Amino acid sequence: MKFTLSLFREYIANYIKTKLTYRADFWVEVMSDLLFSAMNLIFIFVVFQHTDSLGDWSQAEVVFVYGYFMVPFGVFSTFFNLWNFSERYIVKGEMDRVLTRPAHSLTQIMLENVDPPSMIGALVGVAIMGSAWATLGMPFDWYDPLVLLVMVIGSVLIYAGLYTILAAISFYSDAPTGIVPLMFNIQNYGRYPIQIYNKGIRFLLTWLLPFAFVGVYPASFFLDRHHDLTMAWLTPVVGIIVAGIGLIVWNRGVRRYRGAGS
Repeated sequence: MKFTLSLFREYIANYIKTKLTYRADFWVEVMSDLLFSAMNLIFIFVVFQHTDSLGDWSQAEVVFVYGYFMVPFGVFSTFFNLWNFSERYIVKGEMDRVLTRPAHSLTQIMLENVDPPSMIGALVGVAIMGSAWATLGMPFDWYDPLVLLVMVIGSVLIYAGLYTILAAISFYSDAPTGIVPLMFNIQNYGRYPIQIYNKGIRFLLTWLLPFAFVGVYPASFFLDRHHDLTMAWLTPVVGIIVAGIGLIVWNRGVRRYRGAGS
């Protein structure tokens, strides 16, 4: 752990040096993330211009779920930036370089692709939650920040496990699979209350691709009308399981990997 933290400091220092050289790139990336989040939030407001509720969820409750959704996604995007893994590390052969170094291969790839501007999205998510919290008039208990931290860690682990599995598929395929964009679209269903979907989609988003645990289930812990204590506390459990499966699939894929020329 100490060795990994020392590597993290070095990578962050190099990242800062790079961004100080190309400062405009940093702010363009921040603004693009903020605009993307704003468009999604505006979409929710537009929907509620045509209806008073979504299922039995009010506008403020849906906004609260969306704000929570942004927090783990922002943290995940900061530290698990695996979007271009196949093209960069498999097709271009950079995985060979990674495997010659002493640190774990997944740790190195995470550190090489760390993206601090994405953390802005998580902070915006906290602000959206706070605004919706005040609108709903919910009480604030002393343990709520601790529960939020546990829930966010569980949600981040779910993201990390699923996308690690998708990245590891590249070890078994000579070309990018195209599954990542599909998964990105599916995860967006987690922004909204799962109760508005049919039974098939609810089962998919709960037990097969558990994106409901990165949005509505953990957020429901704080919502009085939709309080679901059992599913909320399953979030860190599901996170540990999915992340563990992701690490197993990754390690097996690395053992199967035979180099860029294979």
